[in-house]
Amino acid sequence: MTDPTVPPSVTAGLTESCNRRWTYAEMFRASAAARPDHPALVFPGGALTYSELWERAGRRAGQLRALGVGRGETFGLILPNSPQFVELFLGAARLGAILVPINIRYRTFEISHVCRDGDLRALVTTSQLDEPYQLGPVVTEALSGLEASDPTKHLGLEQFPRLRHVVMLGATAPAGMLNESMVDRMALELPPAPEDGASPDDPIMYMYTSGTTSMAKGCVFTHDAFVANAVGTAQRFEITPDDRCWCPLPMFHVAALLVMSAVFSRGATFISQERFESKEAVALCAAQRPTLLYPLFPTITLNFMQDPGFSSYDRRDVRAICNVSPESTQVQIQEAFSPAVLVNAYGMTEVCGTLSYSRLDDGYEARMRSCGPVLPGWEAKIVDPLTGARLPHGVKGELATRGRSLFSGYYKNAEQTAATRDADGFFHTGDLCSMDEHGFISFYGRLRDVLKVGGENVSAREVEAFLDSHPGIKLSQVVGVPDDRLTEVPAAFVELSPGARLREEDVIAFCRGRIASFKVPRHVRFVTDWPMSSTKIQKFRLREQIIEELGDGTGSRGVDDALQGARRG
Repeated sequence: MTDPTVPPSVTAGLTESCNRRWTYAEMFRASAAARPDHPALVFPGGALTYSELWERAGRRAGQLRALGVGRGETFGLILPNSPQFVELFLGAARLGAILVPINIRYRTFEISHVCRDGDLRALVTTSQLDEPYQLGPVVTEALSGLEASDPTKHLGLEQFPRLRHVVMLGATAPAGMLNESMVDRMALELPPAPEDGASPDDPIMYMYTSGTTSMAKGCVFTHDAFVANAVGTAQRFEITPDDRCWCPLPMFHVAALLVMSAVFSRGATFISQERFESKEAVALCAAQRPTLLYPLFPTITLNFMQDPGFSSYDRRDVRAICNVSPESTQVQIQEAFSPAVLVNAYGMTEVCGTLSYSRLDDGYEARMRSCGPVLPGWEAKIVDPLTGARLPHGVKGELATRGRSLFSGYYKNAEQTAATRDADGFFHTGDLCSMDEHGFISFYGRLRDVLKVGGENVSAREVEAFLDSHPGIKLSQVVGVPDDRLTEVPAAFVELSPGARLREEDVIAFCRGRIASFKVPRHVRFVTDWPMSSTKIQKFRLREQIIEELGDGTGSRGVDDALQGARRG
């Protein structure tokens, strides 16, 4: 008989049903009870078993309490992939606190926004990163007044009134920040408190993502939504407790946390590294012999394949690899990893990471050309982007979806949330897709003004808002230019203020160190007249112009294909 105290995800037989609604802590605790001594988390420096990780998460929950973070309260995490990241994520889940992961590539402009908009009670970062990712000076600059504050008391920063403490993991910390031993001493002074206070409907995370508005928005996910999509992902990959999954994606993105959680839901082993470096990745995979590979983006997958050590890496244990890229690249990757199955996917932050995957037994053509059918608990349709009318099978239109794992909304932004949903509760993705009679989704590009730079979402309007803050810039417009390595990169068109004199390198220098490097324009062009419709600047004409100017520099797709894409946009 099935044990009713253990989620179906870890019972014998790995049943496909997950009708009961679980908190994240309940899910993980069940796996830890079922396989306490099995490796849960592996990094190049060592491994943690399920029981060890659960115990460490308990310590982290105590640290968060000492920082004034309780159930339903938010804290920010600016960390690279590490055991500490996972411990704090799981500790927050045990406590009922809400994680706000922050991109380590964010600079002062973006960190300030997330800390303020996310109502953070605490911020945790590290000194263990080298240039250009050293975070101490960046955080200090982002939080005006921090250096002059007493870190043991409520900081009381004027621009961040809810922020109580900032922590630098490690033995030392800059002025205004606590080090880790100080937090441990504060935790010892607190009386014991019950954990697992969260309910399935409570938020587990606010994941900030760039959209079509000027600033990143926090997508709210509940425990139930996140666990349900993780279990659905585990089902689609047919993960068993004996699987070992390598995923180098950054944990401050939802994709990495989703697949990690899918692995945890099965009591399997998750393998990662601080940040992707091909030589280390090949050595790690050769030593750990993963059965599942989840590099996802061709910027990672192709670098992995092109490393000199790849040819000698014994890949016979690999049964599946997940990557998203154009068909020609998918074919190349499938050939390199055969007989392992290449799995395609469609996702975005608002759908809790992933909406659809190929199935392992789908045919070759379907896996190369489509993103597979939706996961359990989801519905999808293709609609006319202007009228919202449902379109027939095979016709391109906007993808819309609804389901159990859809984000609850944008934090503190009810108007923008409502604008993304129709009367039937379907979320409109802004992506150009089609769906065949079998429910297989094919992706063609974005209808909205968002760039995809090496796997990172970049809001053109966010970059424009930053550029327009320069006193010498009257108006800017940012478009995406195709790029072989990063898919596309930002290019800025700039109209100068009267009397201003700027060069391309001046505009780029203004951005460097103040916004994330992947948002910095690679090309800057100055204009005095804009191509206009009756009321709006025609961005597609700007994109056509720079693609035509750059010629072969736009990448392997060629100028003609890129221009066709620009005109479709």
